[in-house]
Amino acid sequence: MNKVEKIAFIMPRGAMYRYKTGAFKQMIRYAPLTIPALISLIPEDMNIKYEVYDEGVEQINLSKVDADLICITSITGGSSRAFEYAKYFKSRGKTVVMGGVHATLSPDECLKHVDSIQIGLGIEIFPQMLRDYKAGNLQKIYKAREDLCYADFPMPKRDCYKDKRLKFVTVNSVQATYGCLNRCEFCVTPYCSKGYYHRPVEDVIEEIKHIPSKTFVFVDPSPIEDGYAKELYKAMIPLKKQWASPMTIKIAQDKELLDLAVKSGMKGCLIGFETVSQETLLDIKKGFNSVNKFYNAANILHDNGVAIMGCFVFGLDCDDKGCFERTIEFVNKANIDVPRFTINTAYPGTPYYEKMKAADRIIETDWSLYDCQHVVVKPLKMTVDELREGHNWAWNEAYKTKNIIKRLSGSRSFLHYAIGANIAYKIYAKNHHKYTKEVMCDYSDITRQI
Repeated sequence: MNKVEKIAFIMPRGAMYRYKTGAFKQMIRYAPLTIPALISLIPEDMNIKYEVYDEGVEQINLSKVDADLICITSITGGSSRAFEYAKYFKSRGKTVVMGGVHATLSPDECLKHVDSIQIGLGIEIFPQMLRDYKAGNLQKIYKAREDLCYADFPMPKRDCYKDKRLKFVTVNSVQATYGCLNRCEFCVTPYCSKGYYHRPVEDVIEEIKHIPSKTFVFVDPSPIEDGYAKELYKAMIPLKKQWASPMTIKIAQDKELLDLAVKSGMKGCLIGFETVSQETLLDIKKGFNSVNKFYNAANILHDNGVAIMGCFVFGLDCDDKGCFERTIEFVNKANIDVPRFTINTAYPGTPYYEKMKAADRIIETDWSLYDCQHVVVKPLKMTVDELREGHNWAWNEAYKTKNIIKRLSGSRSFLHYAIGANIAYKIYAKNHHKYTKEVMCDYSDITRQI
């Protein structure tokens, strides 16, 4: 039998996204759903207390972490740091369990650093792990069933962030769907959730009703791939909430869907345009997007009062060094409220990573650089330096004051959020270049305590 009176949940962050020392500010940071969801799964009869440590909104004083069991959740960009935390706590005789995207994609690697891993959603396997640990029968691997039931999820314990809530633009994150029907080559979603699943509409509505705030954000990777979203948005109309969500441009091509979304309170959407080259869209298996329809989609969304966070990827195989200027031209002409730029990244555990590895194009192996802001895959039609410098140029060009004013004055959308986000991203753009490989891969704040 093991004592398990308290759990410490730890979410490591890459240097660029850490509290105080990072470049990500409150207005562009929302609370992740992972830890609130895990806390809701703790069996009540076990009477377990918990501590929450999220490096995005606090600096962790390791000497004050007082728990019997350490649970680390991490994406790939935070995993190298997660391994250092695991080493620290194991050196002090603690049991360390790891879950999240990286554990799901790279289980064998993670098992070299921790005592047990969780693969997939924790709805069943997390409470089972706790009972096994207490009984002295902790398993090395816990894997979620593929036929998992998506009904009756416990209500996330969002109050676990109550003392940190002012450090986020919102702590109210909701997820209604899991997985995606699309198979964009560079995306990890299809490999974290191999199907496309829905929670019952009535369950999602009940959860939203319990959110005291008027606003919340959906974190679904792609919620509008079938008729489910129409049913959900129709049921949301009486709630009179305001929300934002990731989307594809399909939202602007289906008038009924868009009308229901707007009536239900949609004020913003994140759209992965990815590129302004149709050749590139076809190459990355995202041919359902059409560059010719991008401007029209932006106009339709703006006419309906919806702000657009537009995401673009540089360094894809068809990209040459002119892609940066072409993208900024589109961003300014289409009045994209909040543009974001990333660098093509092949994530370990995916076929795309194996493809790039086989082609000898993986040039960085420390996962701390796998945050879509550093060059880790050698581009085909430009040099590594051209990609890095062009990426930095795009961030700074988009967030010049004159371009911010031009875009927002022409968007006719949800300006309150867009103004704050632009100020935050202007700060981010100004400081982006400071996060070099040396800074990103420095874990001395942890290692010196081992």
